[in-house]
Amino acid sequence: MKVLIVDDEPLARERLQRLLARVRPEAECRSADSAESALALLRDFDAELLLLDVRMPGRGGLALAADLAAQEQPPAVIFCTAYDEYALDALRHQAVAYLLKPVREVELEQALNQAGRVNRAQVAALRGEAAPHRSQVSSQGHRGLETLPVAEIRCFLAEQKYVTAYAPQRELLLPDALKDLEQEFGEQFLRVHRNALVAVRFVRRLARDSEGWCVELEGVEQRPAVSRRHLAAVKERLLGR
Repeated sequence: MKVLIVDDEPLARERLQRLLARVRPEAECRSADSAESALALLRDFDAELLLLDVRMPGRGGLALAADLAAQEQPPAVIFCTAYDEYALDALRHQAVAYLLKPVREVELEQALNQAGRVNRAQVAALRGEAAPHRSQVSSQGHRGLETLPVAEIRCFLAEQKYVTAYAPQRELLLPDALKDLEQEFGEQFLRVHRNALVAVRFVRRLARDSEGWCVELEGVEQRPAVSRRHLAAVKERLLGR
């Protein structure tokens, strides 16, 4: 993996280099102290991943990420910053992660693992093997931007104005509306109730309990209810798998 660290603070660059050497000793790493110097380096250094600060003299990290996103094969971006107020902007740039300084080793390793999944999805898309949907969903948490791979999600459940994604041993509160998630991921997820989408490939069975029909899913305790309105379509989709 080729990694470019972009940060105007020498100590911050050195810390990220040390962390990267511990969690990815095979990585080829270079560093830049500004967006301008990063662009110059990228002419000869085909980085697969940027560890990018947000606030820097001159052009900031968000502007640099926007420029790189216009490329045919843009590098993945992990923002590493002391400021949490830019997390939603990072979402718009499809950042892999948004880490708050001081970055911890375990957080960096998790973000790098996610970056690897994202890059594989990009390659598959270029080969015509994948639909142009997000490979992960994201939300701002107390330690920065948290992400969850869509491939691990068993269901989306809505309660009042909030939607929660459930995966084995993980859940994530999302800023997305359920109808938008259905529109984006409708090939993988099935509407079973006005407040629930389930991942078709993780459905164990359609069951009946004292309150009516529900869906049992692999790896999670949640059993989304199936409404009478959706029951016929649910049976048709699940029995036709």
